[in-house]
Amino acid sequence: MSQTLEEIASVILELRTELAEIRETYKGVSKSYTVALSALSDLTVHSADAAKRAAKSTEQSKIAAMNAMLAAKEASADPNLLKVVEAAVSAAIAAALAAVESAAASAWCAAAACAAAAHQAEASLLKASAEAATASRLAAYSAAEAVQLSHQAQRVVDHAHKQALLQKP
Repeated sequence: MSQTLEEIASVILELRTELAEIRETYKGVSKSYTVALSALSDLTVHSADAAKRAAKSTEQSKIAAMNAMLAAKEASADPNLLKVVEAAVSAAIAAALAAVESAAASAWCAAAACAAAAHQAEASLLKASAEAATASRLAAYSAAEAVQLSHQAQRVVDHAHKQALLQKP
């Protein structure tokens, strides 16, 4: 009987030791999980903010393209300002390219925010992710408008070149 009690005591001691090891492992996993969730939360918030900033940049690029196109139109009235018209068109095209790049950056940031939010499914992160997606959509619209404005500016310079040729004796 005493041998059986000793065996039982030995088994209980082994189980206690294993339980203590499992507890320590759980604490480590729980801490790692908490750190990972915090990092995902930060990623979502930062990605959403970056998407919004990229969308604002796209809007500014669209405005630059519009101003360059308007400058090209204004200068096209004077054949002596053909170089100014060409420079304004180049500026409109560069602004349109910047808008497209900003829109792409916004889309990537929105995708990162969505992916991070999907892993956590917290309401605040899902809201941030939705805001990032909205910013990305607005950036895409602004980029499209900037490209249209650069095309208008190109038509202005083409017209100015034709007018300059017609005015040559």
